[in-house]
Amino acid sequence: MTTGENEEERMANADTADERTDVVIVGGGIAGLITARELGRTGLRVVLLEARDRLGGRVWTDHRFGRDLELGGTWVHWLQPHVWAEITRYGLEVTRGPRPEEAYWLAGGELRTGTLDEFMTLIDPGMRALLAETMTRIPRPDDPLAGDGLAEIDHLSVRDRLDALGLSVEEYQANEAAWVGHFNAPTEDGAYASALRWTAATAGSWHLMHEASAVFRLTRGTRALVEAIAAETTAELRTGTEVTGVEHDGGGAVVTTADGHRIAARRAVLTLPQNLLGSLPVEPPLCAAKRAATEEGTASKGIKLWIRVRGPIRPFFAYSSAAHPLSVVRTEYLGEQDAVLVAFGADARRIAADDLHAVRAALRVWRDDLEVLDVTGHDWMADPRSRETWLIQRPNQLTRYLREQQRAEGALHVAGGDYANVWGGFIDGAVESGLRAARQVAAELAASCTTDTGGGRE
Repeated sequence: MTTGENEEERMANADTADERTDVVIVGGGIAGLITARELGRTGLRVVLLEARDRLGGRVWTDHRFGRDLELGGTWVHWLQPHVWAEITRYGLEVTRGPRPEEAYWLAGGELRTGTLDEFMTLIDPGMRALLAETMTRIPRPDDPLAGDGLAEIDHLSVRDRLDALGLSVEEYQANEAAWVGHFNAPTEDGAYASALRWTAATAGSWHLMHEASAVFRLTRGTRALVEAIAAETTAELRTGTEVTGVEHDGGGAVVTTADGHRIAARRAVLTLPQNLLGSLPVEPPLCAAKRAATEEGTASKGIKLWIRVRGPIRPFFAYSSAAHPLSVVRTEYLGEQDAVLVAFGADARRIAADDLHAVRAALRVWRDDLEVLDVTGHDWMADPRSRETWLIQRPNQLTRYLREQQRAEGALHVAGGDYANVWGGFIDGAVESGLRAARQVAAELAASCTTDTGGGRE
């Protein structure tokens, strides 16, 4: 079949669609909701399709252990400009967990104890040396590919750079543990460029990067942000609606759902994460770079757990390594009778979110005095709607794929935290990307309308 015949067939498919709208958005996470809100403000008809029975995507506040727990994306900061504007817009309050009074880390096979300040002092020389090139390689985080020489180092992992620093055993293991926590992945899998991107977002300060990425959270949970955006949009929000295919050409797209319903739109916005985007049945197929990025997958492959222990306890912070089932644990809630810890492991296959016995054993790396009462979480790697946690790119993925992942293909646009410039993989990045996609789609449709009406909008 020739190209012209393909386009003719797709146009015929659009003519037989069950409904028509201006824009279809695939995915109801933060990026999809922001895109829907912004496009709705221009007067466009927007339909958002979300396969889950809830909105929010990889941000999800759920009530467990008598508290509202964040099973996915959590931390925000005033140095994250896009999400902070949303927090200000909706008058949301921000809080933090208790400040750690104790810290635990490993040096070789030996356990070290001290304060969090002592741990931060220990890793400071290594962090400074590792990140010294930040503002040279990525002088503008809003355009991470604009710096000189980024392609020269994008083949390196964080492990490669740590190995070259000549750190002592204790310094090396402490620095490695910190990056395993940031990356939710072994350091040999995470790109050195990912570390530079995070730090570039805080003007080269690793201390600020650590705070901006892991301390402050919304008092009423990310649910409050999701609900506020959803309440403001004029889009039709349909949950429990799985998209099984997309056909497109320069003039529009037809989106098919699992029940066979077909929606024709002038534009479609795909907000699937990197590990899913390239596997969505699209005709004609998405570009080779988008598909290759999905096939390779992100470096992050870990798990986030919430652990309830008998209280009272003193708040603490603990690091181990990627070789341990849990690599980071810290106290997030304190009570008279119990405390709740948040924990991360670098490989979701090594510990299950409901395995009380395994969690008890994992905590003994640092402490054998904690009585574990309950454990919960969500395996985002096994979730067919995500297949990843937060974005950490593998070596070479930033320079090979980001531009193409962001690029529109005909009537198809892409949005999502994985495709942001500044805070890729964060809630902030999802807001940024949604704003960009909405602006581009609105501009295209406005131009099309002007052309169609001979220079004036009807």
